[in-house]
Amino acid sequence: MTYAESGVDILKEEKAIKGLLSSIKTQREGIGKSLGGHYAGMVEFGEYALVLCTDGVGSKVKIASELKKWDTVGIDCIAMNVNDAICVGAEPLAFVDYLAIDDPKPEITKEIGKGLEKGAELSNISIIGGETASLPEIINGFDLAGTCLAYVKKDEIITGEKITPSDVIIGLSSSGLHSNGYTLARKVVQHAGLSYTDKFLDGIYPDKKIGEILLAPTQIYVKEIVELLKKVKVHGLAHITGGGLQNLPRLNKNVKFVIDDSFEPQPIFKFLQKYGNIEDKEMYQTFNMGMGFVVVAPRQDVDETMKILKKYSKSKVKIVGKIEKGKGVEF
Repeated sequence: MTYAESGVDILKEEKAIKGLLSSIKTQREGIGKSLGGHYAGMVEFGEYALVLCTDGVGSKVKIASELKKWDTVGIDCIAMNVNDAICVGAEPLAFVDYLAIDDPKPEITKEIGKGLEKGAELSNISIIGGETASLPEIINGFDLAGTCLAYVKKDEIITGEKITPSDVIIGLSSSGLHSNGYTLARKVVQHAGLSYTDKFLDGIYPDKKIGEILLAPTQIYVKEIVELLKKVKVHGLAHITGGGLQNLPRLNKNVKFVIDDSFEPQPIFKFLQKYGNIEDKEMYQTFNMGMGFVVVAPRQDVDETMKILKKYSKSKVKIVGKIEKGKGVEF
């Protein structure tokens, strides 16, 4: 099985995005002028850059609705945004959410709110507003998305341009699938003749149901990265989401990212690959495969970087690779 066959064609999506961007040309001058970006966009604001990014939970919400467990998707919504914002060296400040729903039942929205609150707590941000739209003719179930505001001093922006051969790549483990590839994951479960309330066929999670593992919230990496940036001038930061490791060249197209000792993927990835008969390449360009975030640090700062990350992070931390001359990604 492939992501495209399940209904999400990444290459087609890239062409669609290029079409969208081809129609957008207006650029403000002065305060609010665009400063570029990669995982998040930045605008001029005096000595600071204001950072904005937006994302949603995706089709993971369908599993939440089937299990009638809505209290974690809010964490995913905030995580997918704040994890992008920190990639330019910014500290997240505030968040607004957008909930589109066919039938706004309080018992559902209250549970969604619990997740948003937990995500805000873990990210040290304020949820300052949002929008709930009742759209029964458009939405079947609900869709949850949001936008994060962050800030960074302009002379502390991290773009990846300082990445050079000999730099070291440090990885932070993921908590599972996070919030990417769920259209394919759901197809695999369906193809295997299973439901989200079933236990795993191979007993890989003896006391867990399939849906419980698939709903594990996205890991939030804000605390450890904010602490790291206070003491180490890292060269690059990357949130590993849709597209997987193939997105690393966003940081710098003039070097080669060599991943030679990554994390062992959690059993959920092996389950999906086996029962979906998915090739390795497809797995690594659709899922995070056990690594949710990457830090590129100068070799002389590796020990300090590892020390700080291990102190503040709930994730596993290890050296996963290095930067070499060349281009692209090797793993």
